[in-house]
Amino acid sequence: MTEMETDQANSVAGRKMKGRGHRDPTSLEDRYKNVRFTELEAITGPGPTKSVEGWVIFITGVNEEAQEEDIHEAFADFGDIKNIYLNLDRQTGFVKGYAMVEYKEKREAQAAIDAMNGQQILEKPVSVDWAFKKGAQKKR
Repeated sequence: MTEMETDQANSVAGRKMKGRGHRDPTSLEDRYKNVRFTELEAITGPGPTKSVEGWVIFITGVNEEAQEEDIHEAFADFGDIKNIYLNLDRQTGFVKGYAMVEYKEKREAQAAIDAMNGQQILEKPVSVDWAFKKGAQKKR
């Protein structure tokens, strides 16, 4: 489709439509006809939920002076760590008090939760749980 044909298709009553969503719908089908999208595993009930790339655990009570190496050292014994997210306060430069650790396998993340919940990192007790959980279904 030429640019002029696209402009004519996107205009309504002589007015050009601005923004997204005003294209010919067949162009989207043509664009995505051979693409396979990955889907998350079906969730059958309450419990932990997998992120797109792995299983993420949430650690609270992290010492404000903790470094990424400290978190890695504490949690590397349970499996291969894919990512560590350690957010810093912009004003102070210290850790905000929480961290997230991502494992590839669910059993590794569960082992880290079981072993590290209530343990101390840099002389401060931490709480460890799943970052993403699906709760029980509400009954209507």
